[in-house]
Amino acid sequence: MATDEWTRWLLTRRDGGNAELRAQHAVDLQVFRDEVLDRAGLAADDTLLDVGAGTGLIAFGALDRLGPDGRVIFSDVSDAGLEECRRRAGDDKRCSFVHASAEDLSPIPDASVDVVTTRSVLIYCDHKAAAFREFFRVLKPGGRLSIFEPINRFLLVHRGDSLFGLRDPEVADLLAKVVAVYRDGARRGENPMTDFDERDLLRWAAEAGFDGIEIDYRAQLDVPAEPIGDWEARKKVAPNPLAPTYGEAMEAALTAEEYSRLDSRMTQLAQSGTPTRRTLATTYLRALHP
Repeated sequence: MATDEWTRWLLTRRDGGNAELRAQHAVDLQVFRDEVLDRAGLAADDTLLDVGAGTGLIAFGALDRLGPDGRVIFSDVSDAGLEECRRRAGDDKRCSFVHASAEDLSPIPDASVDVVTTRSVLIYCDHKAAAFREFFRVLKPGGRLSIFEPINRFLLVHRGDSLFGLRDPEVADLLAKVVAVYRDGARRGENPMTDFDERDLLRWAAEAGFDGIEIDYRAQLDVPAEPIGDWEARKKVAPNPLAPTYGEAMEAALTAEEYSRLDSRMTQLAQSGTPTRRTLATTYLRALHP
């Protein structure tokens, strides 16, 4: 199958091709999917537009909730991702597929869908206010918007110098060099992954014309989390589609001796079951088209 950076990440680089990591992520992804769809308030015959469908997490979840007269439009900028969704959809006639970005949904007619959903899509958009205007345009009166976004600015502000929440004194200097690969990339110019927070989402929704806007925001700071696990697998993981894997970041930032020293220490920490610490913020937004 033809692929691109987006689909490669969804299929392999998000979990390094490791079954254990994939299973861990699946639990979180199911929560994101269900929370977005619960807030969408689907009726059996709704037409749902999933913007940035990826490999179909939200869209296929919606199909399970819709009746035979319901419909799901898979929309994405990735042809490879849409092709993967077509393959998974098989002969389900309720599915259609549209190549479009969140900021330009021109293939979708005005007032033609009942629900718009997204998950972790706006973090890749340079023009988020335009995306909200497009969401509003394609929704029918009485339609619903339900989205999920990580607030990456929170991590950058509070723990921009931390990798997995580790502050191990033996390799603190090396961890700082690796983190700098990601931090410097995030701070270069106006990075769409970090140039907004939950208040901006609320404002853009209101300015686009939505009302009944609700935001559910959650922040975690240094919360004990799962152990590092299989370090060889973890090195093959990239935190997002546009970032290097942790192993690639180590190679870019460290000398051969430094790489060996950090690699050995991370292996020790993984084998001892050392927990990571989670620092992140997320938000769900629900809004109504009057």
